[in-house]
Amino acid sequence: MTDKPEKSSANEMTFFEHIEALRPHLVRSALALFVIMIAAFLSKRFVIDTVLMGPQSPDFPTNDFLCRVSHWLLGNDSLCINKISLNMVNTALGGQFNPHMQISMVTGVVLAVPYLLWEIWRFVAPALTDYERHKSRMFVFAVSLCFFTGLLFGYFLIVPLSINFLSNYQASPDITNLIDIKSYLTTVLSVSVACAAVFQLPLLIYFLARMGIVTSAFLRKYRRHAIVLLTVVSAVITPPDLFSLVLVVLPLYMLYELSIVLAARVERAKAREEALSDAGASGEGA
Repeated sequence: MTDKPEKSSANEMTFFEHIEALRPHLVRSALALFVIMIAAFLSKRFVIDTVLMGPQSPDFPTNDFLCRVSHWLLGNDSLCINKISLNMVNTALGGQFNPHMQISMVTGVVLAVPYLLWEIWRFVAPALTDYERHKSRMFVFAVSLCFFTGLLFGYFLIVPLSINFLSNYQASPDITNLIDIKSYLTTVLSVSVACAAVFQLPLLIYFLARMGIVTSAFLRKYRRHAIVLLTVVSAVITPPDLFSLVLVVLPLYMLYELSIVLAARVERAKAREEALSDAGASGEGA
């Protein structure tokens, strides 16, 4: 006979009771998104002129840093990128309003990520045991940290490199580049968010290891295959030049190695839990 009583069917929530419990979390999340979107819409000069238009400016921190390094190490400006600000054009009637709305929505979602994750955790927490709640207490912080680290990595490194390559690439010298504002803003947002998603790799591996789907031995065995895959992913989200590719592959490979360390820690923790469980069972049997 066990000390821990089983949950009776009378205490289990029905589907509609789950929906009712979820409703206030959805309402609060929707309100938070709406407020942040309105704030982003009203702050268009900062969001668009300063943040999104920043990477194409010579004064952007990354552009300025690379140029200083180039002058210091090489004595020339071979590493200087985005030396001249781009002239943006709009070719559609709603070509400025529609991107402004999209930018406000994306900004709202991005900035609301920690709060949205917290609401998800609050909804799930009552169904967890005390031990599970203790183990998942850092869920919101860990996911948010990886998300914003990847976002900043993409914004400060990959976006300036992509803008420099794409804006200066010429398929023919007879073609003049007129950069459409929607195309530029879409590139900045998509590259930044893509990097934020890629930086979730360690957490994904952690949860897969907790479920027993992936092991550290498996990750070590297929390390070379992973390097090839990470190189392909890097080639997709970066301009096709060796310098940019290396700058992205190295952090992604470090994330992969971190994933192996996390998987190994999960395995050791599960082994300790099983040992304690077996010891407790043998003690009760005696």
